[in-house]
Amino acid sequence: MTDPQERWTLDDITALFDGVFADHYQTRLIRGGDEPLYRPMSEQTPYHQVIFARGYFASALHEISHWCIAGAKRRQWEDYGYWYYPDGRTEEQQQAFEQAEVAPQALEQLFTQACGRTFHVSVDNLGGAGEVDREAFARRVAARAERYRQEGLPLRANAFRTALARYYQHQDTLEQAIRQGHRLLDDALMKVG
Repeated sequence: MTDPQERWTLDDITALFDGVFADHYQTRLIRGGDEPLYRPMSEQTPYHQVIFARGYFASALHEISHWCIAGAKRRQWEDYGYWYYPDGRTEEQQQAFEQAEVAPQALEQLFTQACGRTFHVSVDNLGGAGEVDREAFARRVAARAERYRQEGLPLRANAFRTALARYYQHQDTLEQAIRQGHRLLDDALMKVG
């Protein structure tokens, strides 16, 4: 089997995401430009799009994390109906950003670890006012990730993390890893339905 680092390709992460979620949720992972975006399906595009920035592996995992948390109603709105304050936020805006980012970055941390990569938090405010305490934020994200480990991940996050771990850690083929993610979704949906 190849070195895991050689397997960290955008084609693989896209195949895993699309394979696990395209049929159940009509959602695909799309490589985008400078800014990430979530776009719900429309008359022009018959599927929802999780668009990640500039072909970065970490951006893909981060945007997938947001999608895994968003409820059914929010997934009908562009960017889940949230307003994003760009780089240069005030101290108050930065605090709101960090509060909103703890859960998605905790999932991103778990996804990154499932891939066998090193996770780095993003405070995403290089030109903003005031000091940003990256270490304190990293501790909050790590604590939330641990809580997910103990209490369980949301359904879609669990299915995706399982597919990632099967592919990157257990050397399953893409098809085998996708089947594991499907199995979790199918089992949970059967219990609900």
